[in-house]
Amino acid sequence: MDVVVTGMGLLSCLGSLQPTWSKILQGKSGIRFQTLFSELPVFPLGLIDAKPSKIDRITARLLSDTLVDAQLQAPMSDCGVVIGSSRGCQANWEELVTLKQNNIPHWLDTLPHQSAIATAKLIQTTAPVLAPMAACATGIWALARGYELIRTGRCDRVIAGAVESPITPLTLAAFERMGALAKTGCYPFDRERQGLVLGEGGAMFVLETAKLAASRRAKVYGKIGGFGLTCDAHHISAPQISNGSAAKAIQQALKRSDLEPKDIGYIHAHGTSTVLNDRHEAELIKHIFPQRVAISSTKGATGHTLGASGAIGTAFSLMALHQGYLPPCVGLSNGEFDLDLIAQTREVGINNAMCFSFGFGGQNAVIALSK
Repeated sequence: MDVVVTGMGLLSCLGSLQPTWSKILQGKSGIRFQTLFSELPVFPLGLIDAKPSKIDRITARLLSDTLVDAQLQAPMSDCGVVIGSSRGCQANWEELVTLKQNNIPHWLDTLPHQSAIATAKLIQTTAPVLAPMAACATGIWALARGYELIRTGRCDRVIAGAVESPITPLTLAAFERMGALAKTGCYPFDRERQGLVLGEGGAMFVLETAKLAASRRAKVYGKIGGFGLTCDAHHISAPQISNGSAAKAIQQALKRSDLEPKDIGYIHAHGTSTVLNDRHEAELIKHIFPQRVAISSTKGATGHTLGASGAIGTAFSLMALHQGYLPPCVGLSNGEFDLDLIAQTREVGINNAMCFSFGFGGQNAVIALSK
């Protein structure tokens, strides 16, 4: 049973799906210097609006765009929901801490599963509702869970994705203390890369059986071939260089998709622009794939949206399959690694793509996509 993608919604510091895609193909970035919190210094950040966005607003905007794109509307009582987030309503919690009262109103609306619950309520579904949380691997985990709901026959259609609003004082202070934040911008795989830049946003997808999509003559962006999910639990933040846990996730995705490394035409890398992650990922790719495979990370344009980054990368991979353009590694000027890094938009038809996400705690998620 094939699982296809018939609708997408995306929100980033560059706008919604089409504006973001268009600007990335032009090599533009939405990252800007921001002074948001008096107790913290200036940082380059990827903001959707002038101020940090709340996760409920991002969720509602994404869902609306996704349904319009898929030509669907509520109620959708038999549609599954899998919406993840690594930070959830942390911004709300940080605000609640400042309230000088014992009775905090509406606190139940700030639990980690809130985006999934809000989505389920908006489409009025009685089907399964899941809310995975797997650090930066969350977005692909959500797509994998949605794929499984369809493949196991529990649903014919699922809305899956991930949402993140991570720009808060605590998150910024934590990453700064780790020494992971860039000072000037995000330059994945570049010799001068400094670290990550936080961004807001997310992506949602309508997944459905190929039979259901054909019956309503839906537009199809591509097919989910398979996924790989592993966890090495090596370190709270540093990637594992040896023993192959990330490699196993790639191999799982290839096997489930009935593909070989030579079949992959494009990889959307995790590419956070940190020294360790980019080096580890470059070594991983060189070990498994032929040197000709095209590679880019779009975090130089959108920032790192943490748990939503894999969903956003999947959206760009599907756009590449659908339109025949490979997005550039925005910010790359002097690549450090012997890889086919895309410095400028490349017009080339591909049949298969992969998207990688590697999260804190050694969580590895890979998804394979096909025309």
